[in-house]
Amino acid sequence: MFSIHGTGLGGGIVVGRAVVLESRLLDVPHFHIDAVGGDAAPGPDPAARQAEVARLLRAIDMVRTELSGLADRLTDNMPAEAQALLQVHAMILEDPTLLEGATEAITTHGRNAEWAFAAQAEFLAEQFAQFEDPYLRERGRDVTQVADRVLKALSGTGHVQALRNARQADDGVPLIYVAHDIAPADMLHYTQAGGFAMDLGGTASHSAILARSMNVPAVVGLGSAVRLVRDDDWIVLDGQSGVLLVDPDETVLAEYRHRIGLQALERKQLERLVHVPGTTLDGVSVDLHANIELPDEAEQAMAMGAAGVGLFRTEFLFMNRASLPDEDEQYEAYARTVRAMKGRAVTIRTIDVGADKTLSTTHDGAVPAAAPNPALGQRAIRFSLAEPAMFLQQLRAILRAAEHGPVRLLIPMLAHGHEVEQSLRWIAQAREQLLDRRRSPLPPVPVGGMIEVPAAALTASLFARRLDFLSIGTNDLVQYTLAIDRADHAVSALYDPFHPAVLQLISLTLRAGQRAGKPVAVCGEMAGDPQATALLLGLGLRSFSMHPASLLRIKREVLRSDVSRLSPIATRLVRSDDPDKVQAGLRRLREQQ
Repeated sequence: MFSIHGTGLGGGIVVGRAVVLESRLLDVPHFHIDAVGGDAAPGPDPAARQAEVARLLRAIDMVRTELSGLADRLTDNMPAEAQALLQVHAMILEDPTLLEGATEAITTHGRNAEWAFAAQAEFLAEQFAQFEDPYLRERGRDVTQVADRVLKALSGTGHVQALRNARQADDGVPLIYVAHDIAPADMLHYTQAGGFAMDLGGTASHSAILARSMNVPAVVGLGSAVRLVRDDDWIVLDGQSGVLLVDPDETVLAEYRHRIGLQALERKQLERLVHVPGTTLDGVSVDLHANIELPDEAEQAMAMGAAGVGLFRTEFLFMNRASLPDEDEQYEAYARTVRAMKGRAVTIRTIDVGADKTLSTTHDGAVPAAAPNPALGQRAIRFSLAEPAMFLQQLRAILRAAEHGPVRLLIPMLAHGHEVEQSLRWIAQAREQLLDRRRSPLPPVPVGGMIEVPAAALTASLFARRLDFLSIGTNDLVQYTLAIDRADHAVSALYDPFHPAVLQLISLTLRAGQRAGKPVAVCGEMAGDPQATALLLGLGLRSFSMHPASLLRIKREVLRSDVSRLSPIATRLVRSDDPDKVQAGLRRLREQQ
């Protein structure tokens, strides 16, 4: 028995047999296609090169047909995110950068189609790998996954292998799919999966998004599972702790089966809380909102009893496409989300990308230049202010969506007061443009700012005075405070949301909101961590926003809390600069529940 550790995506625990999928791209043949006649040296053969380009185009068309057919066959019981993720892969397939680079390698250098296409895909994926932002870095995997499908089409296998591997156990034992990587389109073939274990990936990958929405145990970033696990091995997959146990003995199996029984009982108990108000034992009302990335996720948020959408990430509309979405396309996505929430507020964050760029083009059609350090460059609001035409377009779409229900507008990655002033001027201009166009009043839209860097937390009073609300993004706040990239396995163990410095910055921000009479929310992963609930309540947080799957578990923590008892302990805890004392204080807080 041995264990492999990665990053858990949730979904509980499953005991089953392993199905090991093809670990990576096919071995790509490398050869030149030009004919050689007798003793003559190889020379260009235009006809052969054009035939090779045609072969590549046929393979791409085959994949295009596969993706379209899969999208058409999606049924109501499929995850809501499936359609959008298939569209992302279809857009990558149409990216001229991918095809033109491969075509150039064939027609100019005489390379075979597999070699040319794989090399261009690898080049694009490596560009994504340089990004600091975990979400942007994961987009390189989408390119690799699309290339994998094209290479399989070139080899004549297509999606046959995926269908062959999407078998169902005939003895009732769950099947756990172990792979180097799994594309979302292939994952949809495994609708009966007991769980997914992947060597690659992080929490921001499209495969991770889909796995979470399928509500099965999933772990990513395992690194070596494909090499160490064999077909039909008995394995335990723990999606909460991010552990894969291989060949467990009977004692361990009995323990995990007992945990699975408790897990099922817990789910039934949590389901009873959907319509229960989020109120503490001493009568403090707490709002629990959902973080979403796709309009269809609003339905899951409603099903979990979310008070609203606390963070709608809009990046998915802009990623992996040759041209930016226009105002009407954005408006339709935002409006659909607002309507789905049926009168509950939707907080829409403006685009959070950097000048590094995952965007293939700017608003005026130019190719963006790469930044030397994307995390410290023209990211988020800095990028939007540098692209006013694009920014105005998004602002108009958000303001229009407010006609369908309450909308709040959220500005990401603030650090300076002038960024607030400029943003408010552009919002006012977008409103004036819409009024000139329609000559009728627009609903009010509160404007808030994200506190994600230490400078913003230390000067939170400034932002609280000038804005309607604040939202703490704990993921970036931890990374920028501790100078740690949690996606880097070499330092990820140092990522600590309970570090004294981080807790003091959160406390500063909450106090600034209280003094200004402005609401403050937490929308990072800390909001969905039951270990942090008591602390955040004790510090004065009254609005949490998290992945919909975490809502009921956090609501249970809220219902069993007494804020009057938690506040004194939390206040003393954040004054400490000793990590050991902080951990002791956290234990005392949890004991109070």
